[in-house]
Formats: sequence, C-alpha cells, structure tokens
Amino acid sequence: MFVEVKRTWNPVVGCLHECSYCWARIIARRLARMGIKPYADTGFQPSLTHERLKARFREGEFVFVCDMGDLFGEWVPSMWIQSVLDTIRRWPKTTFLLLTKNPGRYLKFELPENAIAGATIESNRDYQLSKAPPQSTRIKAMSRLKHRKMISIEPILDFDLDEFSEAIRRIMPEFVYIGYDNYNCGLPEPEPEKTMRLVERLQEFTEVRLKTIKAVVGSHR
Repeated sequence: MFVEVKRTWNPVVGCLHECSYCWARIIARRLARMGIKPYADTGFQPSLTHERLKARFREGEFVFVCDMGDLFGEWVPSMWIQSVLDTIRRWPKTTFLLLTKNPGRYLKFELPENAIAGATIESNRDYQLSKAPPQSTRIKAMSRLKHRKMISIEPILDFDLDEFSEAIRRIMPEFVYIGYDNYNCGLPEPEPEKTMRLVERLQEFTEVRLKTIKAVVGSHR
C-alpha cells in the first residue's frame, strides 16, 4: 500500500541537471533572497549540510530524501552519498524515498533495505530538456536495479503507450507518481485521455498515484 510522504530531509541540496522545468531552482532562489541557508551561501550549487545528517526520525515515518537536489548526480562526491545512506541505515523503522535522474549511480552503492530507489522517467522517448541522462538510459538502469523501486512520471511528456507501459512493467516499481507540469513551461505533453490510458495499463501491475491530472484535463479543453 502506498504511503504518502510526511516529511522531507535535505542533507544534500543543489543540482546541475539544469532541467528546463525545474521548480526547485526557483524555490532555492527565493530562499536565498530570504537569507535561508545553505541557499544564501551557495545558491543552487551542490552542498552538504553536516548538521542535517544528525536529524532524528520517528518509527513509521515516510521521508523524501533530497527533494531540493539530486543526491545521485554525477557531481555529488561518493562520500556525501555514503554519509546519507549510513544515516538512513541508523533508522531501520523509517522508510526513506530516494529520487534521481541518474539511476545508473544506484548500481554503485549498497542501498539500505529501508530505502526505496526512485527515478524520474517522464517518457519512453528521449527529450533533450536537461543535462540529465536520457530517459532510455534511466529505464535501462532501473531495469537492472535489484531493490525496492518507484517511478515518478512527472512532469509527464508525450510517450508511446505500448513501449512506455512495457518499460515500466520491466522495472516493476512498487508505485508510480504521474503528474503534469505545474509551471507552464510549454512542455510536449500528452493529451489527458492518453495519460489515463497509461494509468489503466500501469494499474494492472502496480499502484498509481495521480497528482495534477484533473487540473490539466480542464486546461486542455
């Protein structure tokens, strides 16, 4: 059963993927103007806050790790990643959700049993909207990974129904997020009816969590 995220934890922030639709960069700039650290010091450049590695967690919590960065980006030092994973292991009764656009790097670490390895895969098609690895590369990496997994199809981009649903089936995630762009970035989006057909396909083998679908249906009319 899917559990809603109750808390975010950002020991590492910052990202160099430069996605055209990045909402975290917008928030980081706002926080920097307010003088909030580490953004006031580093902007959206990658940084580790050692004090946050001392965070405490409750039994049964579901924690989203590094929603203000990509912990597994190629630029992140391995020792930073290992420090975060070691902290996760110290709280075995808490579930931690990881999310990256560079899932190939998961294969270089021993992931804790209480961590779910997530990847953002917006489509089966390769769109050049960032410096992140192509979607096809992410699909291959997640198919190889032997661990608890989830997929975020957000913001969803136009796709090929049979190919995309079969790719997600091969990955076998515990659950899937699906949502549209919230920031009017002019992305190549599928029609809502096509997205709902994808939802139906995925529900045959995994749990699907819908996000901004209804709002987008109205905007496409």
